[in-house]
Amino acid sequence: MAYKYVLFDLDGTLTDPYEGISKSVQYSLESFGIEEKDEEILKKFIGPPLKESFMKFYGFDEEKALKAVEKYRERYITIGVYENALIDGVKDTLAILKEKGIRIFLATSKPQPLAEVILKHFGITEYFDFIGGADFNYNRDEKWQVIEYVFENSGIQDRENALMIGDRMHDIIGAKKTGLKCLCVLCGYGSREEFTEYGADYIVETIPDILNIVL
Repeated sequence: MAYKYVLFDLDGTLTDPYEGISKSVQYSLESFGIEEKDEEILKKFIGPPLKESFMKFYGFDEEKALKAVEKYRERYITIGVYENALIDGVKDTLAILKEKGIRIFLATSKPQPLAEVILKHFGITEYFDFIGGADFNYNRDEKWQVIEYVFENSGIQDRENALMIGDRMHDIIGAKKTGLKCLCVLCGYGSREEFTEYGADYIVETIPDILNIVL
């Protein structure tokens, strides 16, 4: 099935943010006297809202988790945001989609101003019709809320022709809640088992493989 509209997740889908996120999480945890070196735990911070992850993995209550996010941002906003890498094939894939007339949107749980910085840093802003992200006040940090925000600002009514593309279960859950199909890429931080469990509609190995589904 061909699609007219695609909504991309950012972290783990378009870019590999591990270095910047992991170092900023470590920086935050150190302020609470916690030393974290387990890469598998640090990788789990890629994708979900930060507050949720601090509460889930370290037992922080909401107040403490919010302080942890503030500390995280001290480092991430100035340094971590640039400790990032574009995933193979992203730029060429976006260019082909644009050339074919597909409308492209960003739907990320990362705060929107930071997402805009990252897209500009990698020179891919021009491919996006609208950049949707979370806000700094936690009013729009769940993926389904971001997706709805994108639709509200794009004027799209035809959700049957829209596809969410991501790399974690949160993208699948958000897509299902908003009536979209979801494609998951294995080049990010999710697994085939995770995608199958949560009911991804499509699973592909690489970013360029997206073209076989969308076009």
